[in-house]
Amino acid sequence: MSRSRSWRPGDGPLRFAQGFGSTLLLPLVALLELHSAIAPASGSTPQTIEREVRPGAKGPNRLDLDTSLMATAMPLRYSEGRTQDWGRSPQLRFLGGLEDLRLVDASGREVGYLLVSPPERVPQWRTGRLLPVRAGRFASGFDVDLGTAGMTDRLRISGLPSPFLKRFRLEASVDGNHWSVAVAEGTLFDLPEENLRLIEIGFPRGELRYFRLTWDDRSSARLPIPREVSAREAPGQPAPSGSTITLGFRPRASEPGKSRFAIGVPSGRLPITALKLEVSTEPLLRPATIAEARLQGEQIVSVPLGSTTLRIARHGDLLASDLRIPIARPEEPELELVVEDGDNAPLDLIAVRAELAPLPWIYFESEAGAALVARYGGAGYSAPRYDIEAKRELVAGAVVAEAQWSPARELRPRQPETEPAGSALSVGGSIDSSKFRYRRKIPQVPPGLTVLPLDAAALAHSTDLRDIRIADEQGRQVPYLLEKRDEPLSLDLPPLESIPYDPEAKAAPEAARVSRYRIRLPYDTLPASRLVLSTASRVFARRVWVVVDREATDRRSKPWRETVAEVAWVHADAGRPARDVVLALPALGTATCELDVDEGDNSPLPIASPRLLLPSRRLRFFSTAVSALSLLYGQPRLPAPRYDIALLAPTLLGQAAQEASLGAESPGPAAQEPPVPHMRLFWGALIAGFVVLMLLLVRLLLKK
Repeated sequence: MSRSRSWRPGDGPLRFAQGFGSTLLLPLVALLELHSAIAPASGSTPQTIEREVRPGAKGPNRLDLDTSLMATAMPLRYSEGRTQDWGRSPQLRFLGGLEDLRLVDASGREVGYLLVSPPERVPQWRTGRLLPVRAGRFASGFDVDLGTAGMTDRLRISGLPSPFLKRFRLEASVDGNHWSVAVAEGTLFDLPEENLRLIEIGFPRGELRYFRLTWDDRSSARLPIPREVSAREAPGQPAPSGSTITLGFRPRASEPGKSRFAIGVPSGRLPITALKLEVSTEPLLRPATIAEARLQGEQIVSVPLGSTTLRIARHGDLLASDLRIPIARPEEPELELVVEDGDNAPLDLIAVRAELAPLPWIYFESEAGAALVARYGGAGYSAPRYDIEAKRELVAGAVVAEAQWSPARELRPRQPETEPAGSALSVGGSIDSSKFRYRRKIPQVPPGLTVLPLDAAALAHSTDLRDIRIADEQGRQVPYLLEKRDEPLSLDLPPLESIPYDPEAKAAPEAARVSRYRIRLPYDTLPASRLVLSTASRVFARRVWVVVDREATDRRSKPWRETVAEVAWVHADAGRPARDVVLALPALGTATCELDVDEGDNSPLPIASPRLLLPSRRLRFFSTAVSALSLLYGQPRLPAPRYDIALLAPTLLGQAAQEASLGAESPGPAAQEPPVPHMRLFWGALIAGFVVLMLLLVRLLLKK
């Protein structure tokens, strides 16, 4: 009778013994291999990325996920659930993903692997025994004894009197004789007034028992020994390290009192749980929000993902900060950061980093330590099933080597490239372009998802954007989605034109104290907007209002002046520039308006050239690059379009889009036709009807 034992780390690949059991398993193994081979072929797209994987050694290997893999492969899936509290990330439970990933050896044979989930256990904390240490002239501290050695990666210090802000140095040991530096220099703080608190210390995972924390007392008073110090246990494979990636950003146009930034994400597939900012502004206390574009109804609008208050406080030469913004998992490759600046200067943003959810890792076995090839980047794949699944429960305690990724390269498609998602809806119904008053060329762009920003001319000459259409040369519509953006469309206006005071005009005596300026707008049909005024003066108080001259509506009425916006503009700090003032304007229906400033008994307030903030709108559509496209608008009676493309929006929004531009505005065929005098026809018909009725009445009276 042969003896058997369970598989242990280092035993090499798992093999089945010869005999009755293996006879039964062979058909099952063949079936699993067949399933793995045919799964990608049904309804899937070819893999597009190939990378070399270099094992760390022969036998069991661990391969961590990187940004390149997660941005291109089928996405990782998470659900809300109760998991470990690694930091302050949202509680997410890993479900699966990377179904398109395949590993092959030099001979082209597929190599099985396991996608190992991150730990889902609730962490356990061990309370240690505190021992005082001899204090020096500028240093003090304490030792911690956990009683027994164990794998740990974090300390939590409780019961110190607040407020405090201290630098520290942390050393660790397994036997109390040989010490190593766990944290060379760090900062702990508890500042209730600033709402800032950090009392946990993270360090590289290791088997440890003793800790020595040394306070730096050179710039602050000494602290007593804390009430309690606990260590977080980290058994098994290393806990998620809180992977972060650096993101690019750029400033966006914004209204006064706000800073806006566009943040680029490598892919909408990344499991991002928070953004951490780096700024040069201090002290800091400003609300901040992260948002992205999402579908609501048949339009794309900005939806908040998370918000917080950014805080930085300095005490002497020590700094405490909380610049982390927890967010829901994004779906778009571009996010928007909005910071409420108040009366402060715009935020000076230096860097943005994204924190990822706890990530799985890849377990595989290398028989000879030879390099493997990873292929991914497809869609529609089913998760592979390998014999190595039998080892899943043994992996947690396995000793594994660290495998490494090589740079990625694109694969040539093995079959004709399929049409991009949504291209089936790239052409809609026909439309008569001759009925539109305006036509604008859209320069050709490569095939794919395209965004087209609308400018002031399109906003002014369209009827609430209902009559906007995109059409090709054959008169076929191109379906689109309307995107409403929170950031404004900034339009520089000509310098203000001073209107001289007429002493002979019949006006109130206080009119001499009012400075009057003419504002010229580019169009008389602009939508509701915001007028932004700025000045170089620093100490002033003025009442400012905008007036529009209205014509008489009938013979009985007279021309009149309407005040459409009014605000008090005050600034009393000579040490800071004055904040710009914003006046909300309705749709004026005119291309000129008047700005009045009550100067009191002061000299006129110098006002720079004004700006106009219009609503920002974009069109999202699929470009086929087959024929030239045009933007049509200027047909007031045309209802808003309804396209099937809205059904595909949830999958289209996660894609990176190219931006197109608009050509010059040119009049369409309908613009050559004289406008229909609707009001004249109405009054003419009414008068004619009245005359006919009077004639009939006179005729009846004469007959009697």
